[in-house]
Amino acid sequence: MGNAIEVVDLRKTFGSFVAVDDVSFHVKKGEIFGYLGANGAGKSTTIRMLCGLLSPSGGQATVAGCAVGSDTIALRSRIGYMSQKFSLYLDLSVEANIEFFGGAYGLYGKALRLRRDEILERIGLREFRKVTTADLPGGTRQRLALGTALLHRPEIVFLDEPTAGVDPASRRVFWTLIRELAREGTTVFVTTHYMDEAEYCARIGLMVQGKLVALDSPRALKATWVPGQVIAVHSQDIAGVRAALESRPGVLAIEPFGSTVHVRFDPLQLGLTEIANGLVVLGTEKLIIEPAEVSLEDVFLAAVSSDVSKHQPSTVNGDSAATTSASESMP
Repeated sequence: MGNAIEVVDLRKTFGSFVAVDDVSFHVKKGEIFGYLGANGAGKSTTIRMLCGLLSPSGGQATVAGCAVGSDTIALRSRIGYMSQKFSLYLDLSVEANIEFFGGAYGLYGKALRLRRDEILERIGLREFRKVTTADLPGGTRQRLALGTALLHRPEIVFLDEPTAGVDPASRRVFWTLIRELAREGTTVFVTTHYMDEAEYCARIGLMVQGKLVALDSPRALKATWVPGQVIAVHSQDIAGVRAALESRPGVLAIEPFGSTVHVRFDPLQLGLTEIANGLVVLGTEKLIIEPAEVSLEDVFLAAVSSDVSKHQPSTVNGDSAATTSASESMP
């Protein structure tokens, strides 16, 4: 199918600050590509360069066949962009927002009306077409914002934190739309803070302080970055769990995880019985220990806390044999 995006040594500096540090990757056509990282990691800066909104300080990138930095007009006609900040006009109705953005993309008359109705149907807002945008719930507004980014049938859609602050039910509906787009051949480049959403991506790039430190499928990232077995210890005494277990051979990591503590260990060196015996010193009769699934949050914690030079991607493109498609990872 070829690649929709090619990035080689892309760099962006603001004075002495390096926001994006020689990043290289590619995104396949029709792929849902996730870009993860903490605030300030360089995610939004990367997207803004790829959309032609920021000029790179170095490196090269090709998006939808257009060279970033030189083919800006052609580039913007082939991509859709949903920014991190809300981009709709709140005092306009749903359909008026769609018509406004349609005109900005060069759609007029009958063609605009037909496309407007198609988008309203697709994002499930046909019955809300006359509603003022300010009166819509946050999740519904985000669907409308996605709809305006799709008006001109872009080859690639960039979504920067599209579900931030949205309730879980609305997030699921939004990701159903993303999955449908990918099935139809649209390439989706998405940043998110929600690790459960990242599981839906075919591949994930993980940014730490401007550097791309990991790139592969969710399954392969877990196998590489979080080896061993994980258990969840239900205890409020994180320091106690750490003190009881961290010196034991075979314990690989101890991290707080919601209301539990995740203990990762090498089962060839340490067994569950030994771990349970080691935790008896906490003095609780209600100690609960249960198996836990390795998550992308575990991967993120491992990547942030480790020496990144020891964990560079085995290939800049992350084409692991373990790569799974978005349709395989979506529920």
